[in-house]
Amino acid sequence: MIVITGATGALGGATVEHLLERIPADRIGVSVRDVAKAQHFADRGVRVRRGSYDDPAALRDSFEGAEQVLLVSQNDPSGDGIGLHRNAIEAAVAAGAQRILYTSHQNVHSESPFAPAHEHSATEALLAESGVAWTSLRNGFYAHSLDWLLGPWQQTGVIAAPADGPVSWTDRADAAEAAAIILTGQHPFDGPVTLTARRAVTFDDIATTAGELTGRDITRVVVDDEQWLADRIAAGTPETMAYMLLWFFHAARSGHFAETGPLLAELLCREPRTVADLLTDRISA
Repeated sequence: MIVITGATGALGGATVEHLLERIPADRIGVSVRDVAKAQHFADRGVRVRRGSYDDPAALRDSFEGAEQVLLVSQNDPSGDGIGLHRNAIEAAVAAGAQRILYTSHQNVHSESPFAPAHEHSATEALLAESGVAWTSLRNGFYAHSLDWLLGPWQQTGVIAAPADGPVSWTDRADAAEAAAIILTGQHPFDGPVTLTARRAVTFDDIATTAGELTGRDITRVVVDDEQWLADRIAAGTPETMAYMLLWFFHAARSGHFAETGPLLAELLCREPRTVADLLTDRISA
């Protein structure tokens, strides 16, 4: 059995959908905080059990019989992510899982300006110490994050943000499909694997692409870090989230998200979606 955590979220839910296309439903389990929200999976024959990273006993029960467990990383900026992931890893080991997979992030290390990288790095260390086979899916920065970062460019014709650097923006749905392919494939991937789009682009590149797609002049304006942060907080962005977004720019301008690789395309047997695809969707909407 393959058990997926966070299956009521976008990444985990999409991974389950792709698994259902590849293996029988009775070989799939989900571990979710609210079982009612996963009823649509239960109706299709998926085993649904309650599990939460802050409840080790419930996690062990939800992982029962699992050969593989996919741990979707927790997403609370103020939470004890390392402690929560430790609970999940220990529960998977106690349940007898033969392999643990974890949704990490590209280029993680403890000194990254991007704070979530520290959590991912520490979690990978816990996996390495767990005593079971493990795979860390180092996904590229999810492209839908551009909705928060580019601002209302369609209305203003301006992309105003701090200085950035090249980022291999990666579609979350592509990452979910790749996870399902790895989970059901015959080739085990040990340790960290990088799953990114083919090309890394800057906000200057994105402004050019947006202009080509719309036939308008889209201007890229570099905003002072502190001014951008103050404007975000004043507009209602929670302070913790605003700082995390600013850390993204610090890391991007240092090249931390510039890495690209062929594996995602090889697994999908097609080209991954691009920033141009995302912009086209937003323009059409």
